Amino acid sequence: MRIWSLHPKYLDPKGFVALWREALLAKNVLEGKTVGYRNHPQLNRFRDSENPLEAINQYLSNIYDESVERHYAFDSSKFRKPIVPLFLTVTEGQIKFECGHLLGKLKVRDSNLYETLKETTTILPHPMFKIVKGDIEKWEKVT
Repeated sequence: MRIWSLHPKYLDPKGFVALWREALLAKNVLEGKTVGYRNHPQLNRFRDSENPLEAINQYLSNIYDESVERHYAFDSSKFRKPIVPLFLTVTEGQIKFECGHLLGKLKVRDSNLYETLKETTTILPHPMFKIVKGDIEKWEKVT
C-alpha cells in the first residue's frame, strides 16, 4: 500500500488509479470493515489525527478532484467530502523520499513523466498536507 504524500498530479495513470484504490482500502480499514492492512504504518498519520475518518475522506476528496481534472470516472459516493477542509503535516524528508521512490517507478513506466518530474525543482504535497521540516516520517518503511 502506498498512500502518497506527493500531489497526485505527479502520478502516472497506473499509479493514480492505484492510489484511489489504496486510499479506498485505507478508508475501509479505518472504518473497521476489513481485517487486512490494519497495522499498515502509512495509516498511522490518519489514525493520529483528531478524526481519522474525516482525514481519509479529505484525502480521497482531493484525489477525486484530481480525477475530475483528468476526466476519470471515479465514484464520489465512495467518500464523504468534509465540510471544513482538514490538513495534516508531512516532513520535507518524506516528500524527498517519496519523490525518489516515484522517480524509480516512472523511469520504468512513463519516461516522459519521469523526465518532467526529474526536472521539477519544487515538489508539491498532496493538497491536504502542509510541509514541515524534518527527516523521513517514522512510519515510512525504508528498505
